[in-house]
Amino acid sequence: MKQFMDADFLLDTETAKHLYHDHAAKMPIIDYHCHLDPKMVADNHQFSSITELWLGEDHYKWRAMRTNGVDEKYITGDASDWEKFEKWADTISYCYRNPLYHWTHLELRSGFGIDKVLSPATAREIYDECNEKLKLPEFSARGLMSRFNVECVCTTDDPIDDLTYHKQVKESGFQIHMLPAWRPDKAMNIDKVGFADYVQTLGEKAGVNIVHFKDMVDALQNRHDYFNACGCRLSDHGIDEFYDEPYTASQIETIFSKAMRGMSLSALEIRQFKHCFLTLSAEMDAADDWTQQFHYGPIRNNNTRMFNAIGPDTGFDSIGEFNTATAMSHFFDHLNSEGKLTRTIIYTLNPCANEMIAAMIGNFQDGSEPGKMQFGAGWWFNDQLDGMTRQMNALSNLGLLSRFVGMLTDSRSFLSYPRHEYFRRLLCNLLGTDVERGLIPNDEEPLARMVEDISYNNARRYFRFY
Repeated sequence: MKQFMDADFLLDTETAKHLYHDHAAKMPIIDYHCHLDPKMVADNHQFSSITELWLGEDHYKWRAMRTNGVDEKYITGDASDWEKFEKWADTISYCYRNPLYHWTHLELRSGFGIDKVLSPATAREIYDECNEKLKLPEFSARGLMSRFNVECVCTTDDPIDDLTYHKQVKESGFQIHMLPAWRPDKAMNIDKVGFADYVQTLGEKAGVNIVHFKDMVDALQNRHDYFNACGCRLSDHGIDEFYDEPYTASQIETIFSKAMRGMSLSALEIRQFKHCFLTLSAEMDAADDWTQQFHYGPIRNNNTRMFNAIGPDTGFDSIGEFNTATAMSHFFDHLNSEGKLTRTIIYTLNPCANEMIAAMIGNFQDGSEPGKMQFGAGWWFNDQLDGMTRQMNALSNLGLLSRFVGMLTDSRSFLSYPRHEYFRRLLCNLLGTDVERGLIPNDEEPLARMVEDISYNNARRYFRFY
């Protein structure tokens, strides 16, 4: 019987152990998509407690606590830090086979050097030990990033952001790169409350009087140029699905005008606008040689009562079902036909689309560079043992796993970097198992290169950050 989460956790063969310990583990982390607060990095935030660091904005843990019957007071409410942590320690003892069980103990071990199993019996000593360490400089926001061997992070930033904190970090001489990533969802979501107010703010930031849709495009181009000058090389779009509704310039002008006057829009008009917006965004990215990301497939804010009480991004989103393959194909085919298809990463929230995406990206690889079109790592509900493995298997069967740009945290937490470790262990176990089953050669040089490339080198080359 193996010991729980020992040094060879998830590594079932001697080849897997060698590939991980001698190759994957030593590689730096490029976390090219996260939701860290740039101000916390700029200020080198010192956390008041493990509760702030661990539970502050972690909707994964919040969902588990609610499922375990924990009152909202101890989740997003006004309970004390200790009371919230105590409820989490009780919940984790019910999380066997949930990825939170692995992540929690990896974070304790890698972040704090704590090998104890978290439970109601150990909660107080772990809470106190973590809090004592959090007083030390090496456990500040920047200290934790250094501790996990992070080389670069890309935050998620709205076009109206002035990127002050990114500039401060760069000017401070901090050795870890913190780069912005362009996330223009609010400018695309014409159907959301507050769209007209947002457009007005966008115009003010860009110095453009937005009256017509073309003015909005000018304002976005102004901000795109500004982000580019600040080191941005990556965009991201959070979408429900891809869109395929034909539109004309005059139709988009009419739709935009209606939205700015507070008039209701039809479902067709909304989809036409989003189709147009994503196309124009992709053209901007191609012109500046950026990489574009598409995260698609969620149903957001399912619980209206809780949305009204505590807002979005609080643990009430889920996996959607969208038949979007044809629209995705037409979208990329149009850009490719116009010579405006830049490097692209597609993430799906529904794993039933894994093989579709792994096949789709092969349609638009053009030989200009390795892995130009990427099937993104297991995302959100899929960044766990089964989800990551299924994504890598689909990519292996229908594409080139060796050209994959690897893992990301997609997290708001400075303790989430062990997700990279988790991914790397799974990768090495897949390859090691294949070697020992005689499915691939036991050839040290290409195996080591493949592991190091997927862990770090591919991302380093692909994104052209610096």
